[in-house]
Amino acid sequence: MKPAVLVARAVFPAVLDKLALHFDIVSNQDDVLWSPAQLITKLQDKVGVFCTGSERIDATLLAACPDLKICSNMAVGFNNFDLPAMSAQGVLGTNTPDVLTETTADFGFALLLATARRLSESEHFLRSGQWNRWRYDMFAGSEVHGSTLGILGMGRIGQAIAKRAAHGFGMCVIYHNRSRLDMATESVCKATWVSKAELLKRCDHLMLVLPYSAQAHHAVGALELTQMKPTATLVNIARGGIVDDAALAQALRHGVIAAAGLDVFEGEPAVHPELLSLSNVVLTPHIASATIKTRLAMAHLAADNLIAYLTEGTALTPLNEKLLKF
Repeated sequence: MKPAVLVARAVFPAVLDKLALHFDIVSNQDDVLWSPAQLITKLQDKVGVFCTGSERIDATLLAACPDLKICSNMAVGFNNFDLPAMSAQGVLGTNTPDVLTETTADFGFALLLATARRLSESEHFLRSGQWNRWRYDMFAGSEVHGSTLGILGMGRIGQAIAKRAAHGFGMCVIYHNRSRLDMATESVCKATWVSKAELLKRCDHLMLVLPYSAQAHHAVGALELTQMKPTATLVNIARGGIVDDAALAQALRHGVIAAAGLDVFEGEPAVHPELLSLSNVVLTPHIASATIKTRLAMAHLAADNLIAYLTEGTALTPLNEKLLKF
């Protein structure tokens, strides 16, 4: 009899077929968003779960699901995992790094360009029939080429963005990270480490690419926004909660900074209503990794982690690897 695994969200049929070769699959192809209690019910007698950032794996769920051995996230982020609780319960967590780095960096730069050059605002203007003449300052935005990009968080995606900025757009790249990169990596990225205060003060465009944690909650709030140039833009492709969305809405409304581009939000899919009413913010629904090729790679990696751990006791991208069998 095959081990039982839950696929908590809709996924590519080919990935389900791969999993079905090894497991008795219960899938959610209707893509119903289950409550925590419903998820616990669905996980009874399951040894593994293929999940996304919308499924919270915490101590309460783990206590109610004693057969669970692995939670495989189809995401690079894992703030939906209580990793200490999972480790204490002997449950492995995995994620999908690397496979989405370049695609996410592409999108980050697309969002930066759209924000700086006021693409969303100007498109709405055109579609609403307001364009009837040219004017010298019509939707004049911020320069990107040759400007200063500040990157907060300099992991794989941050480095990929830095390379695009420095090599492709001739930007001066500065960054702040908990740990400074080695000199060779800084050289390849053409990036210079600065303090967070200096980053905020100097940047023309601020790109947020740091992972979410309790320490990173509201890393950019009202105080940080006042330290930025009034002409600056902010782009968040990291995680909701890193920016205080209410404070950002006020800053955008009152000209504390010029514009923002947001792919992630506090409490998503809900979006702070004040952000929705502003013209100087570009909003996208958490789609930075959304190409078919990349999403397929993410799904296959999540599936491969389940297969490897439940058949061989190993995993490709473990988060709490002390639980692996060697």
